[in-house]
Amino acid sequence: MRERSGVRTYMTVVDAAGLGALVQLGALEIHTWGARAPDLLHPDLLTFDLDPDPSVPWAHTVEAARELRELLGELGLASFAKTTGGKGLHLVVPIEPRASWDEARGFARAAVETLVARSPERYLAKASKKARRGKIFLDYLRNAQGATAVCPYSTRAQPGAPVATPIAWSELGPRLDPRKFDPRSVLRRLAQLGQDPWEGYTRLRQTLPR
Repeated sequence: MRERSGVRTYMTVVDAAGLGALVQLGALEIHTWGARAPDLLHPDLLTFDLDPDPSVPWAHTVEAARELRELLGELGLASFAKTTGGKGLHLVVPIEPRASWDEARGFARAAVETLVARSPERYLAKASKKARRGKIFLDYLRNAQGATAVCPYSTRAQPGAPVATPIAWSELGPRLDPRKFDPRSVLRRLAQLGQDPWEGYTRLRQTLPR
C-alpha cells in the first residue's frame, strides 16, 4: 500500500522492480499487510503499535516496549522492535501462518489488555484521544484483516523524511533518538552495523499459544 496526499492506493509488489515503480509514483510511505501472498487469509506476523500521547516521555515508551516484550516472552514468543518514524514504537512478532485473522487479533487484544489491567494509569487499549492524555495507546488493531502497518525502512511523510527503522533490543533505551533515522543516516548505519538488527527473524518458527 502507498499513501500520498492522504489517499491510499493498494498495489502488489513482488520484487525490486515493484519497489522502483513506487518511487516513480512518488510514494513516501509504504504500509503492508500482516500476511503475504499466496496465503492472505493467515497472518505471518503480529504488530503491536505503542502510540504515546505527546506528553509521554520517550523513556516511558521504551519501558512499555520492554514490558510487552517480557509478556510475549513468557508466552513463548520472541519479538522485534522498530521505530515508526514518529513518536512511537512497533513490536513485531513473526508467526507461522496458521492462525486466522480473528485469532491473531484476539491474541493481540488479550496481550495488550493484560498490560492495561496491570497499569491502567499508564496504558489504554481504546483509541480515545481524550482518554489518552498522559498514557500510551497499545494498538492491537493492526492485526485485523485488511489493516496495515508501516513497513521497515519506509520513509514517512514528515519533515526530514524520518525512516521506520528496525533496531536491536540492546539499542533501545532512553538515550536513543528515533528522529535521527533518516535516509542518509540509515544507509550509514547499515554499513556500520555489519549485521541485521533483526538477526534471526526469518528463521523463527513460532505459533500463537492457545
